[in-house]
Amino acid sequence: MTSLLLAQDFPPMGGGIARLHGEMARHFPRGELVVSTPLDSDAPDVDAQFAAAVDRLPVSRGRTKTLPGLLLWSRRAASLARQHRVRFVHCGNVKPAGYPARWVYERCRVPYGIFFHGGDLLSEQHKVRQSRFKRRSTRAILGGAAVLMANSAWTRDLALTVLGELGLDGHGRRLRVVHLGTDPARFRPRVDSTELRRRLELPDGASGARWLLTVARLEPHKGVDTVLQALPAILERAPDVRYAVAGAGAVAEREKLEQLARTLGVAERVHLLGEVSERDLPALYALAAVYVGASRRAERIGVEGFGISLVEASACGLPVVAGNAGGVPDAVRDGETGLLVPPEDPAAFAAAICRLLADAELARRIGAAGRRAVETYYNWDRVVGDLRAIEAEVVA
Repeated sequence: MTSLLLAQDFPPMGGGIARLHGEMARHFPRGELVVSTPLDSDAPDVDAQFAAAVDRLPVSRGRTKTLPGLLLWSRRAASLARQHRVRFVHCGNVKPAGYPARWVYERCRVPYGIFFHGGDLLSEQHKVRQSRFKRRSTRAILGGAAVLMANSAWTRDLALTVLGELGLDGHGRRLRVVHLGTDPARFRPRVDSTELRRRLELPDGASGARWLLTVARLEPHKGVDTVLQALPAILERAPDVRYAVAGAGAVAEREKLEQLARTLGVAERVHLLGEVSERDLPALYALAAVYVGASRRAERIGVEGFGISLVEASACGLPVVAGNAGGVPDAVRDGETGLLVPPEDPAAFAAAICRLLADAELARRIGAAGRRAVETYYNWDRVVGDLRAIEAEVVA
């Protein structure tokens, strides 16, 4: 069966949504998936690696949100559906990909499914409350879907709320939860990080430093400020600790975090690394003693619907300390693969982190359990298997 993936976010673009779509293109059997995605100047360097056929639109991501761009994408998607005899369409987000998905359904009678990520639903919820047109368009897109997929129980519950607000309560029966994963062959324990340390000018173990690590964009809901506020208490009990944050973001957010670190007197212990390439991530995880994910619900759409970096850390054998918010509890099994704490409580983060730093056996046991969880469940083979089973159920 050939399927079509409509992906607004796709490699070489970064982020968890693009990662999911890229792994679908990599793990679907060759010849069984066609990807339709916007133009990217670096696309020729990455598209050849996928088993799926990647069809690039002649417009950028920004243009696909305009009416001419949506019409072009919709017609192109219908043409691909006919050319490849597509039997199911994966819609990578509600909008804008939902528009061509609905177009293909109306003209080719090919059923489609929509994947919800968390923040996208919060955004749609806000828009449909403000605009009658957006309410109608969102209702048409969600109402026409044969199946709806959520990355966590939290995202599923939010989807049920949104469906209810749109008068689509009965569509809750179409909801499925598909937890995300990572690649246990690529993210694994004991990767050599010597060269990366040298390149990033990070002190090594010989200097006595133990590293806390966060991999996340510098955005308020990622909670890096909470970890900074926890650092003074951590350093009182573990004076060798340093904290590295890998991720780009707005200049204003970076400056705010740098000022907070100076105010707290921990600036010399904090390393904001900026964007770290996908290639370097396994080595980056390898230099850490504890992974910290302090995401929280913030602002209008700030939320962690699942948290791929959490399972990447587990794949590398790291114990995880994370905020109990959004979809994080679906990625971190409390007391087994990590420790969950209140998401905006620096003292709770400090206590959990210090507990792991002080108890090497506990840290090793949690890290090993995280690795087993990735090998047996949180991996892309299982994710794609779940998606293909849903396809088969819908088509049948």
